[in-house]
Amino acid sequence: MLDGRYRIDARIAAGGMATVYRAVDTRLDRVLALKVMHPALAADAAFVDRFIREAKSVARLAHPNVVAVFDQGTDGPYVYLAMEYVSGCTLRDVLRERGALQPRAALDILEPVLAALGAAHRAGFVHRDMKPENVLIGDDGRVKVADFGLVRSVDSVTNTTGSVLGTVSYLAPEQIENGVADTRVDVYACGVVLYEMLTGSKPHLGGTPAQVLYQHLHEDVPPPSAAVPGLPAGLDELVAHATARNPELRPYDAASLFGLAREARALLSDAELDAVPPLARAEERSSAEDRTGVIPRPVAVQQPVQHTSRLEMPPAPPAPPAHRPAGAARRPSRGVLLLVAGVLLALGLGVGVWYINSGQFTKVPNLLGKTEAQARSQLSAAGLGVKGVDRKFSDAFDRGTVMNTDPPGGRRIRGNGAVTITISRGPEVVAVPNLKGRPLEEAKAELTRSGLAPGIVTQAFSQDVAQGSVISTNPPGGEKRAPDTAVALVVSKGRPVPVPSVTGIPVDQAKASLEALGLKVATAPEEVNAPSAAGTVANQSIGAGTQAAAGDTVTLTVSKGPRQLPVPGVTGQEVDAARKALEAAGFKVKVDRPLISFSNTVDTQSVPAGQSAPEGTTITIRTKGL
Repeated sequence: MLDGRYRIDARIAAGGMATVYRAVDTRLDRVLALKVMHPALAADAAFVDRFIREAKSVARLAHPNVVAVFDQGTDGPYVYLAMEYVSGCTLRDVLRERGALQPRAALDILEPVLAALGAAHRAGFVHRDMKPENVLIGDDGRVKVADFGLVRSVDSVTNTTGSVLGTVSYLAPEQIENGVADTRVDVYACGVVLYEMLTGSKPHLGGTPAQVLYQHLHEDVPPPSAAVPGLPAGLDELVAHATARNPELRPYDAASLFGLAREARALLSDAELDAVPPLARAEERSSAEDRTGVIPRPVAVQQPVQHTSRLEMPPAPPAPPAHRPAGAARRPSRGVLLLVAGVLLALGLGVGVWYINSGQFTKVPNLLGKTEAQARSQLSAAGLGVKGVDRKFSDAFDRGTVMNTDPPGGRRIRGNGAVTITISRGPEVVAVPNLKGRPLEEAKAELTRSGLAPGIVTQAFSQDVAQGSVISTNPPGGEKRAPDTAVALVVSKGRPVPVPSVTGIPVDQAKASLEALGLKVATAPEEVNAPSAAGTVANQSIGAGTQAAAGDTVTLTVSKGPRQLPVPGVTGQEVDAARKALEAAGFKVKVDRPLISFSNTVDTQSVPAGQSAPEGTTITIRTKGL
């Protein structure tokens, strides 16, 4: 039983940071999954915070393609998440069993994954560890994304100097080189996963993780069709877009990639979607390349270490003489004396090390989750004292319980040493600052200083807030939220500027009118034929009556006058037929009938047949009178 509520039934999986169990919630009588952090990591406040952040982030998503989080808590040294149990397998299991998938199956898996990540990106978060192990496929066919353990807010980039968290085979170049992670690192990882589904293997393979990281930085992901001939070019393009080494060339977020995936699917025939790939099993690579972990950067290609096949022994001493005079005492050689001295020294040091480690040092007990009184009692029983007591906020540990010790549990200290214990003050809440009127970058910095995370930024017109400054936040200023909560920002585009119609007037005059309103004006590089006279505006990029912001650019397309079109001959034709022929040729038509006329046949036309006239010119046709 965990926390007096969850009965552990079986272990599902174990990773570098946590173990996942199938369990039963005895209060609600439902099966769920428990993700339990390894006790050794629970002593690290950073890992605990990351664990709690996963619970908060996923709980806010509530998306059908995201594994739901029901509860979070601690039980002594165990920090856990209670999550939705998905009966089925992972995408990694499918790839190991089948190898490459049919394009339809690959897209059927990719699209719900992108839908889940799109929801996370819209909520202001990045997954940062997308890989087949984190894609669950239920027995009922549902696809869900799991393990948001490395989740970060979109604007809270990680820029470390020495390491980056993630899984080697799916890291984007900017994660490796700069430690920077925004929505586009998830896009890159999804592109790698798509490549793997289409081909049955990863795009970058190497003998060491360092070699794989080097390839991410310096080599493009190859087209899947290079590994599986016959794959449609549209799938090659989809992978290329998602895995562009320059993040600026990738779709901005998962929702954008989802749109491209749907477009690519629409262009494929049923035969292309259901093409069976060559039978090939995915490579069995359960090495460090597939594991989430801390990866050093910058990366250099490591040269293989040369190992000898056997121990290099010193030359054997010369053999003793066959005969020695009786009773003669031979003086030991200097080498033998050194060897004996070395053995004695080693024995002596061994005894000394044993004495220091076992005789003078005591292991600090694991006190996490204990009350202050219990912690003092256990330290006293171990012959240790309390150096001091700190008190800090914590979302992971109940108020009044130990959340950290210095030195940590398991560390050996001298038998008469003392330990500093940190007691939880319970959850901390943060008041959202009032950011109205603050410039965007200043507002983001203030949110970070307050312990909150800048979230999605949208724009709107405002009569009273300067362009580029914050109009409002969600949650609004003054409301209290847990630390790391994402706060959405609405930023002013300034006062709305009604755009007038400038089509049909000279370009210089149109430009002056628009600039007087605070708008910028650009001219399209090519002129076009239009009904208006040459040198006038044929088209404007922001339509008349539309609201624009000061500083927005209106692009004007200049007319080079109407096209000159040949006029067809319509004399002798019925009026209706003549009208249709002239209109089809690009002209307007006026019918002139004499006051007294019994004819419906065209007698004359204002522009003779065979001559040219400007497109849109009105041609007058006249019937014969008495």
